[in-house]
Amino acid sequence: MHRARQSLAGGVSSPFRAKAPVPLYLVDACGSRIQDVDGNEYIDYSLAWGPLILGHRHPSLVETLRAQAERPHIYGAQHELEFQLAETLQRHIACAERLAFTSSGSEAVQIALRLARAFTRRPLIVKFEGHYHGWMDSVLWSYKPDARALASASPAHCIPGSLGQVANAADNLLIAPWNDSDAVGKLFAEHGSEIAAVITEPVACNSGCLLPEPGFLEDLAAMAHRYGALLIFDEVITGFRLSLGGAQAFYGVTPDLATFGKAIAGGLPLSVLAGRREILDMLAGGDVAFGGTFNGNPISLAAAATTIQELSRDSGKPLEDAKGVGESIMRGLGAAAREFGLPLAVIGFGTAFALHFHPRGSLHSYRDTLEDDHEMLDRCLLAALAQGINILPDGRLYVSTVHSARDADETVSAMRRAFRSLVEPTTPHASRAANF
Repeated sequence: MHRARQSLAGGVSSPFRAKAPVPLYLVDACGSRIQDVDGNEYIDYSLAWGPLILGHRHPSLVETLRAQAERPHIYGAQHELEFQLAETLQRHIACAERLAFTSSGSEAVQIALRLARAFTRRPLIVKFEGHYHGWMDSVLWSYKPDARALASASPAHCIPGSLGQVANAADNLLIAPWNDSDAVGKLFAEHGSEIAAVITEPVACNSGCLLPEPGFLEDLAAMAHRYGALLIFDEVITGFRLSLGGAQAFYGVTPDLATFGKAIAGGLPLSVLAGRREILDMLAGGDVAFGGTFNGNPISLAAAATTIQELSRDSGKPLEDAKGVGESIMRGLGAAAREFGLPLAVIGFGTAFALHFHPRGSLHSYRDTLEDDHEMLDRCLLAALAQGINILPDGRLYVSTVHSARDADETVSAMRRAFRSLVEPTTPHASRAANF
């Protein structure tokens, strides 16, 4: 870590990875397991922050990448993989009348917002507290504000997510609490003729994997369309985790535009904007600017084709099995926490869920997460690491198609030991804890 800090800002390539007390340095990974520089092995539930839906070094993906590496890496022109993958995605994604490829979720969101404003000829975007749509100035507002910032702000006030953001970057945003149809309705009643779109994570994965209340997503679609606005789903996380058709298939609500990323290419950099034909076709004439040197690069597209093929096998059984493994872990962690009297809520769905040390058993909006005991979570994550379980710093767990029933059993047993250490502090951790 000391050496890395001499060349990398903060010693890491992304500040989100700076896990206390020091970041974990890895040397190898395979399947559901990772290995650190000290030779310790962990069952991995970070999965590179979500992309590794097939786990580490999946044989089919490795073979695809090996073969593709011997072909041109990039053309800067059209090639068959582009329309072949697009046609495959159209078969799975309800809203995908047309698609556009780019490299990151942040980019895909920016294209979606620009298109929404161009199509409706309106400036305002409604977003929700606690929802993350990339790190760019136009959307990094009211992402993780603390209680003090929220208390001093009006309900629709935009709270910056970073130093260096200029205030006028929020001039065309309206902020609402999630899972509150009435609050969104009031924004439309006041600003309906100016609202271009509502953007939402259909499951609030970036603020604790909170699920939508029954009817909430339907309400968003109805309100947006009543006022001539668009509905945008940010499916960068839910895409190809919640179902092969994303959250829109799972919940039966088809947005006008949707962004996909992370799991879509099994670990390679790729994001997708999908949506209605008449909206996406605005890119074709050049009236709406969009570009990118690495858009549609063959290596990422080949990886995506293989990932979707693997997830689709046996009518989607690999993904359904992964969700089943995750659900068994969720149940097991809940039961183990109750055994030790810990106020743990395990919230989300089988392939993406989060741990909340919370006084209540249910959470509905970002403001509910402000009651989380973050100190207890930090202690839990460190205890889990000592027991060979790697969880993301915010308490999120991702499950892949190669996590097995055995992994689930080992994980629940390891977490029972971790929970015991939280209530019996004198219990020694495993020897690997000395490395942290």
